[in-house]
Amino acid sequence: MNETYNREYSWILDRDMEYAVFGDSGKVMFAFAPQNGHTYDFASFGMVETVRPWIEAGKLMVVCVDSIDAETWSDQYGDPRYRIELQEKWFHYVTDELAPKFVSSENRGIVTGCSMGGTHAGVFFFRRPDLFDTLISLSGTFDARMFFHDYMDDLVYANSPVDFLRNMPEDHEWMGWYDDSNIIICSGQGAWEDEMRRDAGLMKEIMADKGIDGWVDFWGYDVNHDWPWWRKQLPYFIGTVLGEA
Repeated sequence: MNETYNREYSWILDRDMEYAVFGDSGKVMFAFAPQNGHTYDFASFGMVETVRPWIEAGKLMVVCVDSIDAETWSDQYGDPRYRIELQEKWFHYVTDELAPKFVSSENRGIVTGCSMGGTHAGVFFFRRPDLFDTLISLSGTFDARMFFHDYMDDLVYANSPVDFLRNMPEDHEWMGWYDDSNIIICSGQGAWEDEMRRDAGLMKEIMADKGIDGWVDFWGYDVNHDWPWWRKQLPYFIGTVLGEA
């Protein structure tokens, strides 16, 4: 399995950013680390290894994205406007600088992640279905209030799918893109999954109300918010999207 490490300057963020690539052909999957995670966390916790068969078969290429969560979502005592403005810059770094190296509207990619990574994946998919045609969100949240509490402005709203999707007009241009996509939201029902299960349920209701075909999959009451379960879930869902390796 080919692996490359990259460090490049981002004009949007005005800093160097890292990303790692596993594989050299196939469908491109952008993988986001859990809260405060960094480039190699997805691989270090065994997630890349779970999809090795598809990578080695040339069906999948994984791009592991660095985060700045500690300065944005996690800095809950910081100025909320500054935090969300910086988060928005990171969003545009991914969509305007990183993603175009690998995908386009003619060749869209997958977004995935677990925990906060699943949150990021959901935001990227629902805001830019022209770049991403598959969402695999594992134990993500979809309500920005979990991190911004009572603070709401235009940018927090734009990063809160339960809000902007609920209010999206049914003739919005993204609706057609959603119809041509794979939407997978998974939550366990065990320890530390209460808020994720709640948000998954909300997304199920909202998508049904909008006529969006999505798969919201609730795993068992023994399925906790932890890596061993995410390592089972990712290859299962990749198999449903890409078929056998």
